[in-house]
Amino acid sequence: MKRKGIAIGMALALMACLLTGCGAARKERFQASYLSLFDTVTTILGYEENEAEFAETAQRIHDEMEEYDHLYDIYQEYPDLVNLCTINRHPGETFTVDQRIIDLLQLCAEADAFSGHRTDAMMGAVLRLWHEAREEGINNPEEAYLPDRAALEAAAAHTGFDRLEVDPEARTVRLTDPEASLDVGALAKGFAVQRVCETLPEGYLLSVGGNVAATGPKPDGAGWIVGVQDPDAPGEAYLHKLLVSKGAVVTSGDYQRRYTVDGVAYHHIIDPETLFPGTKWRAVTVVAADSGLADALSTTLFLMTREEGQALLTRYGAEAMWIAPDGAQMYSPGYEAYLQQ
Repeated sequence: MKRKGIAIGMALALMACLLTGCGAARKERFQASYLSLFDTVTTILGYEENEAEFAETAQRIHDEMEEYDHLYDIYQEYPDLVNLCTINRHPGETFTVDQRIIDLLQLCAEADAFSGHRTDAMMGAVLRLWHEAREEGINNPEEAYLPDRAALEAAAAHTGFDRLEVDPEARTVRLTDPEASLDVGALAKGFAVQRVCETLPEGYLLSVGGNVAATGPKPDGAGWIVGVQDPDAPGEAYLHKLLVSKGAVVTSGDYQRRYTVDGVAYHHIIDPETLFPGTKWRAVTVVAADSGLADALSTTLFLMTREEGQALLTRYGAEAMWIAPDGAQMYSPGYEAYLQQ
């Protein structure tokens, strides 16, 4: 497979003998970044004995993530591949799909159930209208507009996970409503990150557009430091930093993928009840053992009351921080244990 460009940086790490005894090979820290996966920045941090070993692992991560990116793409089809875009473009037709699509759709079904249909992978008809408006507003700010309310309500009539038939044993998928479509943006990145991390050794950190997952501690036993963005200064400041040895940190916020109409900002997390961007929270950060679950929970909690969200966190053994519209920060009982002192 053709190798893609990798930006690799190197920094000295502690001797591996701190963990495995003197005489063990020394491991160093390396970094790689890509701009071609899931339409966002992917960063890989890891410890290996030399740059060549890290480059090989980083390339494997890239290639695996690219496969997931193509499988879960809802905007583009690829030669000799049945992906989600193929399913959306051919409603009524039954497709035999890759097991990785079945696995994702099973998580989507679980998220649809535990969220009370707030995180619905079959919201594509509604989300398409918002996507088109957002793209126009970003590319041509003077022409920015909101989706028509009547059009949104008409699209909402073609949502719901019951419009998708999935047969896990036969590995088949079929859209039963010609006006319905899949949109897995709330779960796909986190799910793909989790699956790739499960194939990696300890001592790696993978970040895909803010979906961060650690495969285990660094060679010296220390955890990874993960910054939580300040919604008022995204990309510039952190509210605080979390110390995570293994597991995922995922944030859903109103500062991501937004555009402005008549001086009002509109973000991408759409509430199925109002058909407009959710307004309960500025951001929700979830810490969980599984990146796919963390991704689903962060979106769901963003659209729920704190009490509803806490019940889900307790059910799945996860922790979270909510940021209210007035900037107040609220934590689940175990969240503060991750705060870097």
